[in-house]
Amino acid sequence: MNLLLDAHTLIWAVDDPSKLGRLATDGLEDTGNDLLLSAGTIWEIAIKVGLKKLSLSHPFRQWMSQAVADIGLRVLPITVDVADAQIALPNHHRDPFDRLLVAQVQTERAVLVSADSIFDRYGVERIW
Repeated sequence: MNLLLDAHTLIWAVDDPSKLGRLATDGLEDTGNDLLLSAGTIWEIAIKVGLKKLSLSHPFRQWMSQAVADIGLRVLPITVDVADAQIALPNHHRDPFDRLLVAQVQTERAVLVSADSIFDRYGVERIW
């Protein structure tokens, strides 16, 4: 199964796994799953670190490189297909990073790993 991690899922998986839901933890630990990370999520975390709205356990570049390697994440690019899918989404949520995740979940036929129930309004599969 393809699992796409939301930003908070990645942060908690690395810095505080006790915050993860049971299904999220099981999904991340199942070696049969393909764990995905949006390039947009990398950008979102970098922006928040740069604005001092988010602190990580290590400097950003080191933290992100280690997280991708340790968790075994495949980074998804933002493609024209994904951008086009985002255009068609209803305006349930204005956060462009979250809308990008919805478009990538649809395009990649993935399940979103997120605690944020706003995604349910888009009809995508979500575990936590």
